[in-house]
Amino acid sequence: MLSVKSATFGPIENNCYLITDEKTNKSALVDCTEDSDKMMNFIEGANLEYILLTHGHFDHIGAVDEVREKYDIKVYAAAAEKETLQNTDINLSSQFGAGFKVEADEYLNDGQEIELLGEKVRCILTPGHTKGGMCYYFTNSGMLFSGDTLFQQSVGRTDFPGGSMSEIVRSIREKLFILPDYVRVYTGHGMMTTIKDEKMLNPFAVE
Repeated sequence: MLSVKSATFGPIENNCYLITDEKTNKSALVDCTEDSDKMMNFIEGANLEYILLTHGHFDHIGAVDEVREKYDIKVYAAAAEKETLQNTDINLSSQFGAGFKVEADEYLNDGQEIELLGEKVRCILTPGHTKGGMCYYFTNSGMLFSGDTLFQQSVGRTDFPGGSMSEIVRSIREKLFILPDYVRVYTGHGMMTTIKDEKMLNPFAVE
């Protein structure tokens, strides 16, 4: 069984999630904010094995290299997000202090399934907020980590480089709203929600 611990960091109030297999005590971290001291405290004592990046904006990747080096772990991201991760103007880090880049250890494709923490995880490419935004669907546990694609009754901003309102709406309708209603959605900012609630109440994505 998987458990999820959440915390909110930084001036943009980023959600980060620590997913733990209670049987093995192994963990994965979803996104890794720039607030590295608090991030380190959040994951202190965890048997961390992976970082899953939902997208490459500075506020989701700022502590990646520090955490990766300390725990000697792999970082996963969408192949379509490589340019964002590597370009300081696109990942916005150049606009918020010193620019920085991140290189993933493994780049994932749309629809690819990987096994993490004893469970199959479906990687769902959802462009719109960025070119290579990716959601991670833990199929057995019914959990979706949506990054800045889908929020509670909202969607991610589309006015940054690589953003598109038509694409983010299409991503949500065609790739996320086809998931079971019971799926819990852990968002990059704000409150947790469900696929059922967003299909009924999200003003951006409801037809």
